[in-house]
Amino acid sequence: MNKEIKAKIIQVCDAKITAKGENVGLSFYAFFKNKNDNPELLMEVAQWWILEHKLDHFEKAVKIKEMIKSL
Repeated sequence: MNKEIKAKIIQVCDAKITAKGENVGLSFYAFFKNKNDNPELLMEVAQWWILEHKLDHFEKAVKIKEMIKSL
């Protein structure tokens, strides 16, 4: 994953955690606009989420943030 999407994922996770607390969950769709304007990047994140890590549809934001920071 490129550094821009990593930064976006961390930003979204931080915002969700701040707004709703440590137990907030999110899906990989949270990192994208409703308009599918970058399907390649969406598929890259989906592959990382679903195929590589076998994550559930919704995961804890704190877990995703830590996983991304370790990349």
